[in-house]
Amino acid sequence: MPILGIIASSKFGDVGDFESIATITSSGSAGNFVFSSIPGTYDHLQIRGILRTNDTGTWNNQVLRFNSDTGSNYAVHRLYGDGSSATAEASSSITSINDFMRAAGSGNSSNIYGVAVIDILDYAKTSKYKTIRSLNGGDGNGNGWIGLHSGLWQSTSAITTITISPSGGTAIQYSSFALYGIRT
Repeated sequence: MPILGIIASSKFGDVGDFESIATITSSGSAGNFVFSSIPGTYDHLQIRGILRTNDTGTWNNQVLRFNSDTGSNYAVHRLYGDGSSATAEASSSITSINDFMRAAGSGNSSNIYGVAVIDILDYAKTSKYKTIRSLNGGDGNGNGWIGLHSGLWQSTSAITTITISPSGGTAIQYSSFALYGIRT
């Protein structure tokens, strides 16, 4: 016989809930995707995105910055593969978290998009640097790839603005990023 119980919750949501903060969807040709005035009321953030650009290549890298910081305050680790080879890389003292996601370019079929799920840990804590992890990939009917990336923003400032910028071309219609807050 099943045991029934009451689960307590609050008006602020249950522990582990994902609460939608904002979604940005391109209706045509878009440059940057900017989430601003992010409330500091969550433990972590997550971004889920799909992206295609009008760049002429098959895949192009993206750029992630926090609070409009363009200084050399970022570092990344990248592990990715394309079905025939795998690559591991690291960069430090760079001006953005680059290659956290690749967007499909016009060299792919028109219905192909790059995808990513990006976790931003402890984004509001002012006693530590900020880290991200990204699981991302895309299938281009024979030229796909998958990546696992981590990034570091060497700042103790709370993250209030997130900017995602295509490094090649501009985002086309239906490209979209959704920002969620997570309570632990």
